[in-house]
Amino acid sequence: MNIRPLRYSLVLDPHPDVLPHVAAPVARKNLRLRDAVLSSYHHNEVKFSELTLDTFRMLQCLEWEPSGSFYLSAGGKSGQNGALGSSPINHSQDIADPTLPPNPRKAVLYRPSLTHFIAVLATICEELPPDGVLLVYLSASGGTTGHTLSLSGSGTGINTAENITRDFQSHTIHSDGTSTSSMSSPSNSPNPSASQKKGDCISYHTGCLQFGNRGSGGLNCIYPSDLIPFTRRPLFIIIESDASEVFKASAISGAEKGERAALLLSPNCSFPIGSSDASRHSVGSLFTIFLTAPLQAFCLLLGISGSDIEMDTYKHAESLLSSSLNDWGLKLATSDNVDPVWAQILGDPFLRRFLLRFIFCRAVLTLFVQTYNKEEFHPECMPALPDAVSPRTSASQTAVVQLAKLFHATKRFVFTEAIPLPDRINSGTQS
Repeated sequence: MNIRPLRYSLVLDPHPDVLPHVAAPVARKNLRLRDAVLSSYHHNEVKFSELTLDTFRMLQCLEWEPSGSFYLSAGGKSGQNGALGSSPINHSQDIADPTLPPNPRKAVLYRPSLTHFIAVLATICEELPPDGVLLVYLSASGGTTGHTLSLSGSGTGINTAENITRDFQSHTIHSDGTSTSSMSSPSNSPNPSASQKKGDCISYHTGCLQFGNRGSGGLNCIYPSDLIPFTRRPLFIIIESDASEVFKASAISGAEKGERAALLLSPNCSFPIGSSDASRHSVGSLFTIFLTAPLQAFCLLLGISGSDIEMDTYKHAESLLSSSLNDWGLKLATSDNVDPVWAQILGDPFLRRFLLRFIFCRAVLTLFVQTYNKEEFHPECMPALPDAVSPRTSASQTAVVQLAKLFHATKRFVFTEAIPLPDRINSGTQS
């Protein structure tokens, strides 16, 4: 849907100078995104050269939408032959807005070996300024021996948090990328048949992200412990994987070396999106789409394509969503119990936008009928966010029900209380 740019637009997004101020006692630092490492690999995914859909979306979201003088004027008068006048224009200078900070530096890694990945992280951390934060985006499948997906049950399967924590603390990495984790095979499950009877999504992973073919060995496996040496500097980590829960276990273990990392974790199970031909391979990861194009992700979840939506309806939906995101941002900035890890990045427009879109994603997937009360389909974050922005609050439910009403999809969500709707929401399209 070529309506809103993926890049940060000063026309559609808040200007950095007007972002809500966070109280000094809460935000001990005021960090800025300086660098980003983006890496994605999934089997048979759509890509151009070594740029996948996921990394492309993330790459664009870490750029300022051009807004310099070249875009605010005609840039000079054209002659009769259509060429510009005699006065040359330095487009490289006029495209950028001099009042904005430079774009963050970005390193895109496709199927990196562990040594290459660590070398890039080490170089960036060495050059990171004192007020800088490093974004690490990893999108890959977990090293698994089996995966079962079913939407018919209502349970969440076996509780694996204790096993994952134990695996993170004492796993043994073999040359083939496997581990001696207690989750390494279905036979090691306490009661596999019982878990499969009620569980919706069961993954038996080895505690790593697989950035290459399984036959390439452990050189293409990235474990949570590989990131711990770099937590001496502020990290903002986004994990898109069916093994994201192992990174939650790593945060629980308290293994950081000086700086607590901020983590946004995708659901362990991804809900099938769109039509039958719209698989993860053709449209990318749903969690990443929520972080980069949240309204488009909302429509994909409901099975609505861009051609089915009137332009006025989509613009109205964008306005409603922007208002909800700004409200969440104000709640976080004025909250007395927001964790300093989040408070110190709320002044950065790029990271703040990722965090607010994560809150929207979590609210949508929590209230969605087919993923309701199924935690394996819900994203998580570490550390926890204030209760004021939790999915079941009145404000969060209002944000979702407004969009659902606009697209005639209120029956696709479960709302725990009567949510008043503005009278102006009276148009939409059929879902």
